[in-house]
Amino acid sequence: MSSSAFTELRDLVLDRRPPVAVILGSGLNQVVDDLPCLASARFDELPGMPATNVTGHRGRLGLFEFTGSTLFVFQGRLHRYEGHSKEIVERPVRLAFDWGARTILLTNACGGIGPRQQAGTLMAIRDHIDAMRPNWWRERSQEPTSPYSLDLMRLLRQAAAESGVELTEGVYAGVTGPNYETPAEVQALKAIGADAVGMSTILEANAAHSLGMKVAAVSCIANRAAGLSANPLSHLDVLSVVQSAAARMSRLLRAFLTEVVANQGT
Repeated sequence: MSSSAFTELRDLVLDRRPPVAVILGSGLNQVVDDLPCLASARFDELPGMPATNVTGHRGRLGLFEFTGSTLFVFQGRLHRYEGHSKEIVERPVRLAFDWGARTILLTNACGGIGPRQQAGTLMAIRDHIDAMRPNWWRERSQEPTSPYSLDLMRLLRQAAAESGVELTEGVYAGVTGPNYETPAEVQALKAIGADAVGMSTILEANAAHSLGMKVAAVSCIANRAAGLSANPLSHLDVLSVVQSAAARMSRLLRAFLTEVVANQGT
């Protein structure tokens, strides 16, 4: 696909001004596959963005029709562990903001730590622990208030009830990767209140919040974190579990986004 794909996408976006952006994590591309796609472009056709090289991330931005409105949907994301700078990881959020989005929904696949965060369950993130910063453990008392919107959390609970999808809530710890955490690291994160651990979302949530966007996030628990399960961790196993949970994630997100779109401007 040539750069004309970006031009077509940009022109449609600037005409439609979609109010909501979505970033889909590992294995979650199919959540929007049956929505009408008006235009799309690869990540490396977008300004300031490289291609993604992680299995399970399609690496495309699409403009989708949804309940009388439109959505930005990033099918995949960029990660620090791929060698990208903080600015590159945040680029999708800033691009969505520049193009008019004022609400963002982040999703990810991660490891479960809390007792309710078993493989295949969904978890709304109510706060996070930013373990991506150097010497982060020395500055825990200086962490800002949660970037996640209480209004959007209420809509997530409502969407879970309406769609019949069980939704847990918890604190997400974001680490740099690329390796999975050791059992000792997982126990340390558990001791300071983490319910799940992954390698994304933190930078995006903080960037969106700093721009004044409303932020919500949902994790799909793909496995029990290291030391909490007898089975070794595998990215292919992560994708398998997430894909098996994709239908429930789709029902939840469709119900949630319907409420978000309906409440825009209220």
